[in-house]
Amino acid sequence: MKFHEMDKRKLEKALNTDFTAGLKEVDAVKRRKQNGYNELEEGEKQSALLLFFSQFKDFMVLVLLAATLISGLLGEYIDAIAIIAIVIINAFLGFFQERKAEKSLQALKELSAPQASVLRDGQWVKVPSREIVVGDLLKFTSGDRIGADVRLIECSSLEIEESALTGESVPVQKYPDELTQGNLGIGDMENMAFMGTMVTRGSGVGVVVATGMKTAMGQIADLLQNAEVMETPLQRRLEQLGKILITGALLLTALVVIVGVIQGHDLYTMFLAGVSLAVAAIPEGLPAIVTVALSLGVQRMIKKNAIVRKLPAVETLGCASVICSDKTGTMTQNKMTVTHLWSGGHNWTVDGVGYEPKGSFYRGDNEIDISNEKALQQMLMFGLLCNHAELSKKDKEYVIDGDPTEGALLVAAMKAGYNRNSLLNQYKIVHEFPFDSARKMMTVVVKDQNGRQFIVTKGAPDVLINVSESILWDGKRQYLSSEMTDNVKGAINDLGSQALRTIAIGFKEVSSQTILMDEKEAEKDLTFIGLQGMIDPPRPEVKQAVKECKEAGIKTVMITGDHVITAKAIAGQLGILTKDSKVLDGNALNEMSVEELEEVVDHVSVFARVSPEHKLKIVKALQNNGHIVAMTGDGVNDAPAIKAADIGVAMGITGTDVAKEASALVLLDDNFATIKAAIKEGRNIYENIRKFIRYLLASNVGEILVMLFAMLLALPLPLVPIQILWVNLVTDGLPAMALGLDQPEDDVMKRNPRSPKEGVFARGLGWKVISRGFLIGIVTLIAFMVAYHNNPDHLAYAQTVAFATLVMAQLIHVFDCRSEKSVFSRNPFGNKYLVWAVLSSVALMFVVIYYPPLQPIFHTVSIAARDWLLIMGLSAVPTFLLAGSFLISKTK
Repeated sequence: MKFHEMDKRKLEKALNTDFTAGLKEVDAVKRRKQNGYNELEEGEKQSALLLFFSQFKDFMVLVLLAATLISGLLGEYIDAIAIIAIVIINAFLGFFQERKAEKSLQALKELSAPQASVLRDGQWVKVPSREIVVGDLLKFTSGDRIGADVRLIECSSLEIEESALTGESVPVQKYPDELTQGNLGIGDMENMAFMGTMVTRGSGVGVVVATGMKTAMGQIADLLQNAEVMETPLQRRLEQLGKILITGALLLTALVVIVGVIQGHDLYTMFLAGVSLAVAAIPEGLPAIVTVALSLGVQRMIKKNAIVRKLPAVETLGCASVICSDKTGTMTQNKMTVTHLWSGGHNWTVDGVGYEPKGSFYRGDNEIDISNEKALQQMLMFGLLCNHAELSKKDKEYVIDGDPTEGALLVAAMKAGYNRNSLLNQYKIVHEFPFDSARKMMTVVVKDQNGRQFIVTKGAPDVLINVSESILWDGKRQYLSSEMTDNVKGAINDLGSQALRTIAIGFKEVSSQTILMDEKEAEKDLTFIGLQGMIDPPRPEVKQAVKECKEAGIKTVMITGDHVITAKAIAGQLGILTKDSKVLDGNALNEMSVEELEEVVDHVSVFARVSPEHKLKIVKALQNNGHIVAMTGDGVNDAPAIKAADIGVAMGITGTDVAKEASALVLLDDNFATIKAAIKEGRNIYENIRKFIRYLLASNVGEILVMLFAMLLALPLPLVPIQILWVNLVTDGLPAMALGLDQPEDDVMKRNPRSPKEGVFARGLGWKVISRGFLIGIVTLIAFMVAYHNNPDHLAYAQTVAFATLVMAQLIHVFDCRSEKSVFSRNPFGNKYLVWAVLSSVALMFVVIYYPPLQPIFHTVSIAARDWLLIMGLSAVPTFLLAGSFLISKTK
């Protein structure tokens, strides 16, 4: 039912209530039994045990479990225990992350008011918020949180802060009269108040029209429960990699067994040989290293004011192709600021950052001395006198206590050098007529030190001009002719076209003996001084961040609950809105299906006056068009879209708990520029993951091929299974982790986002893995054959030489993995962690080879010094041979 369109009589009848006595307690109990309590319902919860076991469904986890089984079959129980420990740690990490996500709804529930004042049986009583029913009359005043959705029937200067639902940056004035327009969004329903919003000024009475899940807040809760959580590109790629590795391992095992049996070897021996190849094919430490790399990326992001709540999301930012950003607080400062002033046909601008009371005044491009501008001084001074806002400094930041509009007037006056305390020494406030939403004005009566009495009024320009009889023009009072009125209205329209909210200032001098007790008498025959235009201005650094995102192939889209004019003005200043881009508002979105939106969404840069359903529709349309979508927001209204996006980004300062709990990333400084820094970090993390996948798999291909070629040539096994496991879990692990700490290459933010369909082996990675792995396998086999030929009776010696060659070839190859180009394209000592990891791995290799207690465990023997020349020479061949071919091709 459209309660906002009903008059009070129809409303009372439709809800079957009594506006004078309220509901009877008996009727309230009946309605509560029929419709349930006024609280948000929770969806079906998965038990903690099932949630924990669901962590083992990941394909890479199944790969690890297969490796554990293989290690157990080989009798390597220590390795099996180590792998199981990795699996369990990963499972617990995933379990705790998902449990955190379940807190989203709980945070939403806490926004409901704990108690409410309702009219029952003719008496105003306090009841728990959950006991409110449809038809109850609610009373609320400044500072109260609305307990249910209500239609207002009485208002007194009522203003409600609805940014959590609408995204609009200033409180909304409310009126009790019915509205006749159709298709109104929440932000335009001036006679409605909604559950979870906050009264910032005045008081009111309303009748409850919806409770629990039927409220606007309840609809968001329902969207939040049903929003589909997208699998990240990294998760998809690792699952793809796991399938490839398992398939490859099974095929290799079968191939080896078949070839061996054909050559006359017994089945059991060939099965063990096949199992050892399967061990070589599976990089047991890969999931653990990925987790460590993401965790290290998280630590670096914290230093850049971004907290990651879900590890895979770190990498997802790196392939974002669209950022859907809220306007208020993210792209703007969330601080109403006076930027333009007008008086007597003259225009001024004022600069400064946020609420800091420092700034300069300009006429055109020239800075002015404000002491020479009497009309401007008077307008600023009177704006400060007719004002209740207070400015204070908390944690090195200036904050406003009071109405944001009054705060803007206060800071503008302070930039001109005015101080409230010193002003109150010169002007004593005798009387005040508070702001009233019907009058749209506030007036104070003041006396100066000489006993002269003035009336100072501020208010809506279109109202104040109608109660003025004169105007300050060129510093002199002149009669307000129709021509002058047109000039003022032209200035109002001009400031409005720039999306500025305007406040007019007027005054008049009255006899010091006059006692004014009637605002109608006070607020007439005023002298119109001028206009102050204010806006929530863009953050200074956001324009550059938007530009850099554009260079990186990332489109920035503004999605806001604010008005179209305001959104277009801010988007234009930031470079988001170009001549080729479009603007859509909530009404247009209402008429579109997701399929229709998909056809135009790539050309739209600004969405204004949107609802939570609209945000979900926009995210879904972009995703259906193949985009990886990052969605930012701070309000309750943003939470469903944040959850449904590929990566949800919440604000840390102004963000509600609901938005934070639904998000994957929280910005500590609420700054769009931080998203850009996080994207750079995300891209680098993915490149680093590619680096160690390349390193691990090339190493494993080398291990596979040396084993396979040896069997095809009817040679003894060049490596025993425990040596392969040692290389995979120890020698490979440290350098791979160090690759995760590599700094980004210079052009990381000059590339287009990766396609979400891009596989793990894209951009030539598959060829690099195979070619490097082939060469590592060949040189290891050559080293084994030379050592075995020189001493055929000492197989362990040849296996140790092969083991050392494999390790050294991999450790030299790791420096090649730092770049997509060649080992010579980056300083090999640029990653100090990698240098230390390689040195540590070399030291561990020497311990395994030369420490007598470990020799029988790893089937090694001491190697003569002369054989190290063979080992080092062959180990360097794969990296430097391919690097040389790269340089030759580049020269050509």
